[in-house]
Amino acid sequence: MPSIARTSATGDEGMLGELLAWSSSLELDRSLVREDLVGSGAHVTMLARTGILPAHDGRVLREALRAMYDEATAGTLVLPDGEEDVHMAVEVELGRRAGAAAARLHTARSRNDQVALDLRLHVRDRGAALLREIATLLTALAERAAGEKDTLLPAYTHRQRAQPVSAAFLVCAWGVGLARAADTVGFALDRLEMPLGSGACSGSSLPIDRALVARLFAPWAPTRNALHTVGDRDFALDWTWAAARVVLALGRAASDLVDFSTSEFALVKLGGAIAAGSSMMPQKKNPDVFELVRGKGARAAANVVALLTLMKGLASGYNRDQQEDRLALLEAGPLAIGCARVMQLALPHVTFDAARGAQALAEGFTQATDLAEALVRKGVPFREAYKAVGRLVAVAVESGVSLCSIAAADARAIHPGLDESALAALDPTTAVAAKESAGGTGPRSVEAQIAWLLESARAVLAKAEQHGSMEQLAARVFAEPLE
Repeated sequence: MPSIARTSATGDEGMLGELLAWSSSLELDRSLVREDLVGSGAHVTMLARTGILPAHDGRVLREALRAMYDEATAGTLVLPDGEEDVHMAVEVELGRRAGAAAARLHTARSRNDQVALDLRLHVRDRGAALLREIATLLTALAERAAGEKDTLLPAYTHRQRAQPVSAAFLVCAWGVGLARAADTVGFALDRLEMPLGSGACSGSSLPIDRALVARLFAPWAPTRNALHTVGDRDFALDWTWAAARVVLALGRAASDLVDFSTSEFALVKLGGAIAAGSSMMPQKKNPDVFELVRGKGARAAANVVALLTLMKGLASGYNRDQQEDRLALLEAGPLAIGCARVMQLALPHVTFDAARGAQALAEGFTQATDLAEALVRKGVPFREAYKAVGRLVAVAVESGVSLCSIAAADARAIHPGLDESALAALDPTTAVAAKESAGGTGPRSVEAQIAWLLESARAVLAKAEQHGSMEQLAARVFAEPLE
């Protein structure tokens, strides 16, 4: 069977071989072969059910497509080289297996709506896989937070010690950021629609049934405008943005761990299973894993920028420029999934140093705000309380001592409200326990945050199951009756 890509509809020889090779997307498209086979299976089902395709040809094509899908899943499918893209390669191989029936496969279909389907199926499969990883990590973070309620350490603003918090509160902060990023992944999946049947740009005059195909890919509905559909990469922008949000959320947690594992902070210790050595300095235990997670954010953000730049100013309908979406779209999933899995593996080997956390709180003035609020509870206006505690901090700095070391009599000399009951707020445990405002670091508030993380993990997993996996979609498509 001659190469479809090399032979034009008019019988001309077609594009020069060198130009065909240069413009081919086949190498990148090979990762979309399962999506292409499942999409073709759904298309054949629709053609047969509507009578556009003879039932016998439908059976032959579906059996061949299913066999090719199973081989692709097993990693044994071999597609011919030299074709323009994976769609043409699949059609050529299908012709070898199914004979003349393969010539009917492309009825009422263009590569424009075919690639639009394949890419959406890829986003759906990888997006659901990413959500499953996030659900696992959210559960792990909630469980870790539950075990760190009594571990205290400073929270930081401007990278300076700010206020005392529990390590559980810090872990919950990581979890909330990740859960919010998961929302963007869910949004990207919920916005996906079924593009097949849009044709080259204006639909088809044949009696196709787009609703049937959409039902096979439920919860999808058919896209609303064929011209927009074939030129649309909004879903790709949603996907790369969502994946970048996940990587950035994980990168912020990783950045905390990079800092906290240094000797300057020394708030966490890294186990030997995740610490990397130096090629020259034998004493080093480097947080390479977390630095790499942080660094992956650059590539994740670059994928978003690449697609925004690609789509800027493109005319309506399909343009070959859009073939350049592949690198960004196909990298987004593995990048985010890889970071989530790495964090799952690494976090159990991170230990909070409770003694160092207590020392860091004792050395600084992190309870100053808590002391000011203790005065406020006595009826002192906040700005007056703020100034009084500021003077107390100045005395401590000049004396080279901590706030807790200042005698009650000296404190009262600065402000009469600074008595023993107010100074009790300088105890870090008391300070943390007092912050029971919603979202605060107080024990009941943290308990609520842990419960929310577990609830979020369940919701994220449910969203993943709603959209399913490629295996589930394939089973549904290839089991659908042809008549």
